[in-house]
Amino acid sequence: MPSLDDLLTFIVISRVGGFRAAARRLGLSPSTVSETITRLEAELGVPLIIRTTRSVHLTEAGRALAERLEPVISETRSAIADATSSEGVVRGRLKIQVPGAVMEDILPPIIDGFLQKNPEVRLEILVDDRFTDMIATGCDAGIRYGEHLAQDMIAVPIGPRAQRVALGASPEYLARRGVPAHPRDVLTHECIRMRFASGALTEWEFEQEGETLRLDPTARLIVGTTGWHGALRLAIAGHGLIYTFRNWLEPHFTSGALVPLLEDWCPPFEGPYLYYSSRLTPRPLRAFIDHVAAERAAADRKVAS
Repeated sequence: MPSLDDLLTFIVISRVGGFRAAARRLGLSPSTVSETITRLEAELGVPLIIRTTRSVHLTEAGRALAERLEPVISETRSAIADATSSEGVVRGRLKIQVPGAVMEDILPPIIDGFLQKNPEVRLEILVDDRFTDMIATGCDAGIRYGEHLAQDMIAVPIGPRAQRVALGASPEYLARRGVPAHPRDVLTHECIRMRFASGALTEWEFEQEGETLRLDPTARLIVGTTGWHGALRLAIAGHGLIYTFRNWLEPHFTSGALVPLLEDWCPPFEGPYLYYSSRLTPRPLRAFIDHVAAERAAADRKVAS
C-alpha cells in the first residue's frame, strides 16, 4: 500500500503541473519528489506521469487516480486540522498571493482583524504583479481583479465593492502645458506610466456614456508598479500626468499638490476578489474566507444605515 506522503506528493504535482513547483510547495528537493513518484509508480505497477524536458502530464491512470484522491486528501487535511485545533481555535499556515495595489491599503486592515481573531494562524503574503499561477507558487488563495480570474476558481469579493482610477497632474505642470479637455488630449502630454513585472505597461482606460477609450500614451517616464510612491512624487514635482488608483491620489487632490483631470471619464470599476481552488480549503483559509464575508456584511450594513 503506498504511503499517504507519496500520494500527497503525486497530488501536489498534479495540481501545480511540475516537479520543481511541487518541490517548492512541499519543501523538498526536486530529486526527492522524482524518486517518490518513481517509487509510487513501481508500487502501483502503472505509469502515472509523462515527463518531458519542458512539461509534465498525467497519464490516463494518473488522471483517474488524481480525481479519486483529491476529495480524500482534502478531507484528510481538514480532519487533521480539526483534530489539532481545540475549542474552535484555528491553527496552521495560510499563504496568499496578492497584487501590490491590494497590499497597499485594502488588505492591511482586513489582515489586522483576522490575525487578532486567529492568533494561532501563521500568515504569509506573496506580493506579485505578474499574474502567476497561485497554486504553482505554493499559495492557498490569491487576490485579483475580475478580468484576471481563472475560470475554475471560486471567487468572493474582498475589500471595496467599487474602486476608481484617476488622472492627475501638478498645478505647475498644468500651467505650463495646459489642461486636457478630452482623453485624446492626453496623447500630446508628458505622461508618467507604470510597468508590471511582466513587462506590460498599465493601460490608461477612460469611459463615458458607453464610449470606452484605451490609450497607450508615449511615456516620458516609466516606473515599475512597485515604485508607485516615487512616480507619485515625480508627478507632484511637475513631470507629467499620472493615472492610477484614485484612493492613492485623493490625499494629494485634497492638499492641492495634484489637480484631478477628466473626472467624468473615470467611472468606478469592480473591486478585487479573493479566489481559491474548490478542491482544497484548509481550515486557516476557511477562517479567512469567513472573516472576509463578515467584514463585507458589516460594511454593507454601515452603508445601508
